[in-house]
Amino acid sequence: RMSRHAKKLRDHDINPCLAETDATTKCMDDNNYNKDMCTDYFLKYKNCRKFWYGIMMQRKRSGVKPEMPPAEERKKILESMG
Repeated sequence: RMSRHAKKLRDHDINPCLAETDATTKCMDDNNYNKDMCTDYFLKYKNCRKFWYGIMMQRKRSGVKPEMPPAEERKKILESMG
């Protein structure tokens, strides 16, 4: 049974880096938890978190709610960036 916190982390509207999280976990599983084999995945995850944290802080300063854009809106933000 998943905790409320775990459910939130699996929610696309709350966690913008779900795909990166899953890819990192799969890499770790596939490589017997050898972190050195998954460096690229960790980097992608870290960059994803940094990017969306920046967006969230920008929205917070501007008084935009919700501070983390929902999944649909995030898709549009990424598309507008090319």
